[in-house]
Amino acid sequence: MRRGPLSALRFISLVLVLAAVVVTVLQLVRFSRVRSYLPAGLNIAGVPVGGLDRAQAAQRLFEVYSTPVELRYDGAVIHLQPSVIDFRLNTDSMLAVADLERTQKQFWQDFWDYLWGRTYFPSQIPLSANFSEPRLRIFLAEIADRYDTPAEAPQPIPGTVNFQPGKAGKALDVEGSVLLIEAALNSLDSRVIELPLQRTDPSRPLFQNLEVLLRQTLTISGFDGLAGVYLLDLQTAQEMHFAIQAGQEVNVKNEDIAFTASSIIKIPIMVSAFRRIDENADSETLKLLSDMIDKSGNEAADWLMDRVIDPQRGPLLVTQDMTALGLKNTFLAGYFSLGSPLLARIETGANSRTDVFTDPDPYSQTTISDIGMLLEDIYQCAQRGGSALTAVFPGEITQTECQAMNTYLINNRLPVLLTAGLPEATQIAHKHGWVTLNGVINTIGDAGIIYTPGGNFIMVVFLYHPTQLIWDPSSALVAELARAAYNYYNLPAQ
Repeated sequence: MRRGPLSALRFISLVLVLAAVVVTVLQLVRFSRVRSYLPAGLNIAGVPVGGLDRAQAAQRLFEVYSTPVELRYDGAVIHLQPSVIDFRLNTDSMLAVADLERTQKQFWQDFWDYLWGRTYFPSQIPLSANFSEPRLRIFLAEIADRYDTPAEAPQPIPGTVNFQPGKAGKALDVEGSVLLIEAALNSLDSRVIELPLQRTDPSRPLFQNLEVLLRQTLTISGFDGLAGVYLLDLQTAQEMHFAIQAGQEVNVKNEDIAFTASSIIKIPIMVSAFRRIDENADSETLKLLSDMIDKSGNEAADWLMDRVIDPQRGPLLVTQDMTALGLKNTFLAGYFSLGSPLLARIETGANSRTDVFTDPDPYSQTTISDIGMLLEDIYQCAQRGGSALTAVFPGEITQTECQAMNTYLINNRLPVLLTAGLPEATQIAHKHGWVTLNGVINTIGDAGIIYTPGGNFIMVVFLYHPTQLIWDPSSALVAELARAAYNYYNLPAQ
């Protein structure tokens, strides 16, 4: 009878132990089920996946990151499906990291924490994904083709030498777009982006358009004589060279046209003089140079040739220098003073033409291309120290002397012809010339280096009329040609 209470106690203990075992087994089974899922509170690539199995987590990630990215192009909306650019989640690698979250602690330690309700904060797993950048660039190129607006170049205003302003365009910034789209693909809540755009400025019209404009200017003027025009772009070396007589084209491709050089021949005289003086020339020589160019003094030109070049053969030595430079149609065959003898009768390809005749002076002749090339030599030598001048006359002509030549030409500020077509502050290094016989002008010329904010260029214009050139309309025509060229290089703002 004394053993009864003990037996009851043992029975109760046994029941409690059995209950504990049952509870533990139940908790173990429950824990095992919980542990087969991803840890509570776990985020993969910002997506909550706690309590999901691998397949469920992979599906949720796919659903979230397969939503389209919204692209906005200046108000237009384009949806980019990630699959189009082969966007792929590296799901296996991310879930492998997630598995480590479950197995990084020993099973029984993890179970013990589970029984005691100890909170566990898993790591947040970053996104791992990739896409095809080449495909994205193809997609963006298609957007650009559809939505980009090209700039419109300025166009000549019919009947004038002016240009109407061009229009700026817009273009997709592809490089910037790639970076923004990549960030959006990797984001959960920033999947709308404004595509970056770039302004595209209008380009200058084609150089050929300038030639068309110059030809139209001659046509509109109604000029019925012979006009020769030469223009050289000093930035691109593009060149135009044409002649029109009474509205008809004159061929200048094979051989240029001989014109009376008049005072423009003083540019070659200046070059020959600088070849023979040093950089410390005396004041008298410098004054003669200045008077010859700035005041167009014929007496100064003769005195300069006598003093510096040769007192008997000065004009012929100038001619030899020009021939050495490749200017085969430019010559001076006598002095300026009245009654000076013709020292040589010089035949050139230009004055031997039979299809066109300008009654060129046998004392001095040139062509628009010859004098244009000589101005280019002076410009290149002054700017860079090298040109045909320094190559043909090594050690005799320096960059400093070329800069001095350019300055003399700039100081020639007669406000007519080319100068009249330019804004007042425009710098032009030029020499003009015309000859009046018995009050009649038959030939007018102007040749200059024109410096402008939009680009520098050389322009040479000669006009000839067999009967007479009327000064005002002829000078105005040369000015209009210069104005057209200036406007081309300095287009109006948009």
